[in-house]
Amino acid sequence: RSFGGVTFVRLRDRTGELQLYCEQGSLADFERLEDVDLGDFVEAHGVAMATQKGELSIRAERLRLLTKAYRPLPTKTSFKDVESRYRMRYVDLVANPHVAGVFRARTAIVAALREFLDARGFLEVETPTMHTLVGGAAAKPFKTHHNALDLELFMRIAPELFLKRLVVGGFERVYEIARCYRNEGLSTRHNPEFTMLEYYQAYATYETLMDATEAMLRHVDARLAERLPAEHAAWAAQRTFSLERFARVPMAEGLASALAKSGLPADVPQRVAADDAPIKEWAKAAKASGREIDWANFRAGAKKCESPGELVFCAYEYVVEPFLTRDYRTEAGDKSVPVFIIDYPFEVSPLARKKDSDPSLVDRFELFIDGRELCNAFSELNDPEDQDARFRAQVAKKSRGEEETMDYDADYVRALEHGLPPTAGFGMGVDRLTMLLTGATSIRDVILFPLLRPEASAADP
Repeated sequence: RSFGGVTFVRLRDRTGELQLYCEQGSLADFERLEDVDLGDFVEAHGVAMATQKGELSIRAERLRLLTKAYRPLPTKTSFKDVESRYRMRYVDLVANPHVAGVFRARTAIVAALREFLDARGFLEVETPTMHTLVGGAAAKPFKTHHNALDLELFMRIAPELFLKRLVVGGFERVYEIARCYRNEGLSTRHNPEFTMLEYYQAYATYETLMDATEAMLRHVDARLAERLPAEHAAWAAQRTFSLERFARVPMAEGLASALAKSGLPADVPQRVAADDAPIKEWAKAAKASGREIDWANFRAGAKKCESPGELVFCAYEYVVEPFLTRDYRTEAGDKSVPVFIIDYPFEVSPLARKKDSDPSLVDRFELFIDGRELCNAFSELNDPEDQDARFRAQVAKKSRGEEETMDYDADYVRALEHGLPPTAGFGMGVDRLTMLLTGATSIRDVILFPLLRPEASAADP
């Protein structure tokens, strides 16, 4: 802004903003200010002063242009196209300061996670990102090739099996903040490259980890409030969930409750799978209770189920999970509460330990907050014979054409034969946690450079 012989320049760096007061007669080469544009990098020397309005400023005596911006920076109002923002994040961070706040929050969140685990005696490690087998989770991998060994490799889906090998080796508390890769669809919650926290604790159970998860999330949120108080206050004010109380709901119990609330009979899953279902009548009843169930995909999924446990899980995904934020609320009813879904069928949990009281179930939980799955944990299967059988079942599924299955990992079975102490393991998406605590609606908003299709007009110079 120029007013006769005075020009005001707004400077910004990592510490904030400051006004530069440039006065003709005090600043050498005053006329060269005409060459300074929005986005240029400058070096200024002068003395501190306050303007007539009381604003702290620097009275410039010398000014030097460090870097010239060949392209003008967009204004906040002109740079709103979402894809352009993701594609040119280097501009987005400057044009939209709140975006930079999200990534500072991500750094604070990761630091708080490390602080929480380090204080409890966990050892941070690094495990391979290129695997010779597909394992650790049910997902479709990316493939690559090692030329020297003439070997097909798979990019890491999850670090789980390597971390549990370390527990066998005597590292009783171990964790990794791992980059993982899954060759699956894109959505507001899924990016092919993402970050996971996994940790394993010997002599613990999944119930131990539920308590630890509550403590961890409260710790991270508190640290975020300390590091970025203004931003945290704004994000917290917009939250539709509370971290004060967590619900714990067995899957079968949650399914029975959801069916009843939807005005549906208890045998819905079995009848849908058998094609003996009055879908129109049921859809009308569910809609009257305020629930829109995806009956087409529910039916398609139910027909593929090969066991009662798989059918329960399929029904849960369509009848329970979409309505968790509605069904589990604070006493005041103004916010949803986090929900631990526990006691999963063993058929959908190939690495989890069976429950002593009911071997058709496993000691496992998934945590949902604000309708989003945040983490998955269970008491680990440490019986090598049982693990051998479950790996073989996964291989059989793959032979029938299912892509999201695990390979048979003979070395991991051999590791279990050396003895894995009673252990509980935990996995959480760092990107999703950042979304949750900053109010982001898309995973691309918390990844600096999300994967995008190349621009059609982009070409090498």
